[in-house]
Parts: sequence; structure tokens; C-alpha cells
Amino acid sequence: MGGVSGTGALRAHLIEARLAGTLATPREKSLARYRLFAARDPRALLGLDPVGEWPVAEVLRLMAGRCGGPADPARTRGPNVIDPDRTLAALDRFADRIAAAAARRAPVLLGTGHPDRLLEFYAALAGGLAAAGCAVLTPGRGFPARMTTSFGVRTYVLDYVRGVALMRGTGVGGASAKGRVHTHSPLPVRLALAAAAEGGGPLPELVVGDHGWICGAGQLGFEAIGLADADDPGPFVGEAEGRVCAVVPLDDAVAEEHYGPLWRYVLNRAELPW
Repeated sequence: MGGVSGTGALRAHLIEARLAGTLATPREKSLARYRLFAARDPRALLGLDPVGEWPVAEVLRLMAGRCGGPADPARTRGPNVIDPDRTLAALDRFADRIAAAAARRAPVLLGTGHPDRLLEFYAALAGGLAAAGCAVLTPGRGFPARMTTSFGVRTYVLDYVRGVALMRGTGVGGASAKGRVHTHSPLPVRLALAAAAEGGGPLPELVVGDHGWICGAGQLGFEAIGLADADDPGPFVGEAEGRVCAVVPLDDAVAEEHYGPLWRYVLNRAELPW
């Protein structure tokens, strides 16, 4: 897999690994999330406070344009679809933002709500940015947050692994065996940014992540870029409204090793080491 290089090979990898093309996620799940977003359900907003009304039909049109799936509301069943060419184009925009941050040695904050899938992707970027002279920030390590989950309200703590922020639990109540928590919440990025401000340290000039990390940061006025699945309209609405700067459409829940060619492509395009 490490041999994947060039746009053509990466496109083929996206389809083979089901990162784009025909996905494993059913379309019904996406449509349900679009309805939640239109209803301003916090679980779908991910920390974003949209300016527009965004009824379901508008969300569907936007997601069809950004991800390449069908815009027909009568298509209620079948698999999700992401156009791999849209993924590649967005990945270039994403990489160009990484390169710009590296060129000015900007302080950066990286965080994920998918630590068991995307940690290696962001950790590789953190390593490349650090090698370029960027300060990879880790504010608020160990700070607790009370978060609503499907298991009820749980207390998790903010932690960092190889420069990437994540929430850690105790191995129960929604946490993995490693204690790493899957979350869509914007509370982690708010916690980290508040800790940075209160500690008098630098604030990030770029936030890189997914879910609530980019929606929450973008809502607060920070430059934010990241990855998003076809069933999460929040980042794409944030991009459409100008608060999220670059969103890469792809399946965010495949096996971790399948993201390796993507981070290598980004670092190569940004001319950063890996």
C-alpha cells in the first residue's frame, strides 16, 4: 500500500478501499442525518451555527454537489456514493492549506473524533508540520469534559497522541479498549482552544481534524480544514458558508491503514517530509 503514488493510482486506491466511489454506508443513514441537520439537532450541527435556513432539500443539493451522490430525494435506498474526483480535488485544496501553514511556520492544532481510524493520518501531518518548524499545540492535556453520549453523560479527558488531540475514556461507556472515544462533539476543540487562551500560549492559525473539531473551530473564527463523510453535512455547510476552509469528502470509518496513501499524497504535495 505504501507504493500508491500519483493521482491515478490514488484514485484507484480510493475506489478499491471504498474511501470513495460506492461506500459501505447506506444512503438511508445520510438522509436521516440531513433531516437532523435541517432540524438544527446539535448531534448533526457538530458545533456549527448555520447562517442559512438549510432545509432538507438544500442540504441534499449541497451534499450532491460536494460529494457527487444523487440529488434526487426519491432515491432513499442503496449505498452512499462519493465521486473520487471530488475527493482528489478537495485533497489538493487541503494539502495546499497544509503547505501554506508550513511555509509561514504557523502554530497548528490537530484533533480527531475518529481516533481508531484517523489517528495515523493526522499524526503523519503533525510530524510533517513539526519538521517544517510549526508548533504543534497540545493545550489542555488532561482537562475533563462532561459529554452526552448514547450511554448517557460521561466524563472524558482531553489527551494527545503524537500531537493529535482526542478524548480518552476508561474503556467503557463508548470508549474503545484503548480508551479512545469516538465523538462528533465540538466540546473537545472548545476545551483545547480555551486552555490555549487561558494559558497565554499561542492560538492555532490552522486547525486540522474532523467532526466537531473543524465545525467548532470554524464557528469560532479559526482557519479549519479536514475530512468528512457523506452522512455528515456540518463540515460541508460550514465550507459553503465560509467558516470551514477545505473539506475532503471520503468514508471516515474504513480500516486505518487505508488512509496511509492519502497522508503520503498530502505531504508530498505540500513538500513536507514523512
